[in-house]
Amino acid sequence: MSGAAEQTSDAVLVARTARGDRAALRLLFMRHHTRVFRFVMRQTGSETMADEIANEVFLEVWRQAPRFEARSQVSTWLLGIARFKALSALRKRRESALDEGQAEAIADSADTPEVATMKDDKAAALRSFVNALSEEHRTVVDLAYYHGKSVTEIGEILSVPVATVKTRMFYARKKLGEALQAAGYDRGWP
Repeated sequence: MSGAAEQTSDAVLVARTARGDRAALRLLFMRHHTRVFRFVMRQTGSETMADEIANEVFLEVWRQAPRFEARSQVSTWLLGIARFKALSALRKRRESALDEGQAEAIADSADTPEVATMKDDKAAALRSFVNALSEEHRTVVDLAYYHGKSVTEIGEILSVPVATVKTRMFYARKKLGEALQAAGYDRGWP
């Protein structure tokens, strides 16, 4: 990547994409695909779905770039699109599983030796407790701690007031603390 390409801001790349510049979209893809993929992977638990959705996000960027108003960072906008697409895909998958009676075909990974071994490690236990949170609490924790988003940015991504984000974060932390304590972990690290 050239020095000039590295210095081009994401907002400029979106503006160029809005004018039909495919190279600008490719650069946005290179910068943000991994982050979007990881976010969707944590939301869906499926690498296949995450890969498909991450690619769909950038197709949506191609379509929606002319409407981007730069009220938030481009990364925040991308994660907002990703969250919407992940929720839609999960809803469709649940409806399909219920419609076709395939719910019992979903593999239960909780009993694998790998998962049992990972539970010995506090970090792995914490991740499993995060995954056990409600979707609203899990998403707030994911955006704050794994993606480094501010409360304001999380509110924009989730389309909820900042006060709602703060409340969800408070209860998520409380539930995580209780789960760790119940599992015999103290609140300190490790």
